[in-house]
Amino acid sequence: MRFPWSRSGEDDGTGSSRQMTGLVAVPIVLIAVITVADVLAPQDIHLGPLLVVAPALTAAFGSSRLTALVGFLATAALFTISAVRNSIFTSNHESQIAALVVISTFTVFFCRLRERHSAELRQVRSVAEAAQQVVLQPLPDRIGPLTVAVRYEAAADQARIGGDLYAAVRTRHGTRLLIGDVRGKGLAAVDDADLLLGAFRSAAHRELPLAALHLELEAVVAWGLTQPNRHGEDPGESFITAALIDIPDREPRISVLNSGHPAPLRLHGGRVTALVPRRYSPPIGILPPEDADAAADVFAFEPGDTLLLYTDGVTEARDLAGTFYPLTDRLPDLVPGGAHPVDLLTALRADLLRHTSGSLDDDAAVVAVRHDGLP
Repeated sequence: MRFPWSRSGEDDGTGSSRQMTGLVAVPIVLIAVITVADVLAPQDIHLGPLLVVAPALTAAFGSSRLTALVGFLATAALFTISAVRNSIFTSNHESQIAALVVISTFTVFFCRLRERHSAELRQVRSVAEAAQQVVLQPLPDRIGPLTVAVRYEAAADQARIGGDLYAAVRTRHGTRLLIGDVRGKGLAAVDDADLLLGAFRSAAHRELPLAALHLELEAVVAWGLTQPNRHGEDPGESFITAALIDIPDREPRISVLNSGHPAPLRLHGGRVTALVPRRYSPPIGILPPEDADAAADVFAFEPGDTLLLYTDGVTEARDLAGTFYPLTDRLPDLVPGGAHPVDLLTALRADLLRHTSGSLDDDAAVVAVRHDGLP
């Protein structure tokens, strides 16, 4: 599954097709120009060997079949030059043709190897995305009076699965949200994320107070980390930063219990407020459940407000000078107040990638929730 950043979905391919057509024209034009120039050049000047550039250039962007076709055209052009110069059977032109055929063959061979590697990478990526879909379970666009958008940006194309997590559970009187980040990456991180998400989904609907829900999550994670079939590091090396949020349907407030996670942001009337707790609780998995002491904080959350939940892959993204991304400062300038959450995240992604020159050092998950009020 893709986690797109725009509501419009994937590109329809028209722009890519036009770009590919333009690229294919380059080696074709080169073959024509070199052929004409060689035919018109004096007898002691030989430009035919330059034709090898055409298949080599095509391999940089085209398939093995396209590369083979361009190599065939380049060879045909060299034959044409030899025929026009009446030197097709001379040792000079025979060696040029043989060299062009050999180089084109090797180029097509390595292009084919690259295609096989890309196909294997796509398969692995597809499996990873399917696994992440099962673990994360995409959030609906509407939950009660809330409009929701969620986006996941992988740090690398090869690593679309990691420890960033989010979930939402609908209760009788409101909605409960979870955002978290597991220490580490790979199977161990996915295992820990799945453990916490399963515990949250099974307990949140019971409408326990957030402190009691947090205690139950601590107990489940502590149990899971000690299981003998667990992947990865020792239990003492694992922990999960998380924020639990309870949003009542009919009250202009939210409750937030923060376990070492970046503070959620409230967008209200063009202003951004960080919902910083009076006291952060330790990340889940740090302390034994009997020693866990967590308390929720209450903040205003009115119709028209937007809540932004995120992982540290956003705020710790750096530019070339090593400066962290100033999320709180940038949000008011991205979109007007009350904008659709998808539009907000689309603008946020574009601004974040501009800041980092197009690449992230860590995975980033963002959830935007707008309170639309009851009908």
